[in-house]
Amino acid sequence: MFESLLKKIFGSKHDRDVTRVGPIVDEINAACEACRGLSDEQLRGRTAEFKARIAAAREGLTDPDERREAEQATLEDMLPEAFGAVKEACRRLVGQSWEMVGIPVTWDMVPYDVQLIGGIMLHEGRIAEMATGEGKTLVATMPLYLNALTGRGAHLVTVNDYLARRDSEWMGQIYKFLGLTVGCIQQGMDPPERREQYACDITYGTNNEFGFDYLRDNMAVRPEYRVQRGFVYAIVDEVDSVLVDEARTPLIISGPVEHSDQAFDELKPLVDRVVKAQLTWVSQTLANGEKLLQDPEQQVEAGIELLKVQRAAPKHKRFM
Repeated sequence: MFESLLKKIFGSKHDRDVTRVGPIVDEINAACEACRGLSDEQLRGRTAEFKARIAAAREGLTDPDERREAEQATLEDMLPEAFGAVKEACRRLVGQSWEMVGIPVTWDMVPYDVQLIGGIMLHEGRIAEMATGEGKTLVATMPLYLNALTGRGAHLVTVNDYLARRDSEWMGQIYKFLGLTVGCIQQGMDPPERREQYACDITYGTNNEFGFDYLRDNMAVRPEYRVQRGFVYAIVDEVDSVLVDEARTPLIISGPVEHSDQAFDELKPLVDRVVKAQLTWVSQTLANGEKLLQDPEQQVEAGIELLKVQRAAPKHKRFM
């Protein structure tokens, strides 16, 4: 009863969050309206403007923590404008068609206020729960676009290759319209292909592909053999499944092979014969040296023979 009374007075956590971000949503809608008068090229130019503002904020800062703080503060300031640009891009794409995993689709989505709130929450690193059909795929485009403006990459982690490819081809048109590049990691790609996809501003892929690439990069013998770059911002789709259910299954990069790729079995008999021949030679040389020691006039020759033994088998029992 007491908790119920508190909720009536102060509202639930959800209500407080909605109240807090309400003014930001109004700013986003105002920024979207301000973009109406821009040409497509001018709207695309906003991306370069945003990047320049981030670069200016980082200029002169050498400490990594200070650079990140300045970068984050700039992103917070730009959020309404960046989200507004994405919303306007969505509006301009309405009616346009393209292929998504081989299926023709016609764009018909423009973010509404609840989706804008979801995008803000994702940018803040919170978990946003949305039912199927409420447009969570579209929601992710706004924080992905905003964080990709840093030039250090943004990732969307999903549960299977199909969804990764579908969403990258479906939502990728928004990023391309605004001048960003989009990549997609798929099973079976070779390292150069993966490196190219990771170099894009925004990269879609599955948790397994991202995880195994991380493991392989940690075994790379040279930095240039790695495919991933730094980890800055990521959105995890189906976060409960990825971080709770699938997290119980370890990513194992090693395993048994069908046949040995080592030449040990072939070379061992040869090495054994070499060692046996060497020991035989050492015994003969040592016996010859001992014999020469008996002759006072051949002490130098005896010393040479014993030196050979010492170099060939320093721990030979008779020599010791």
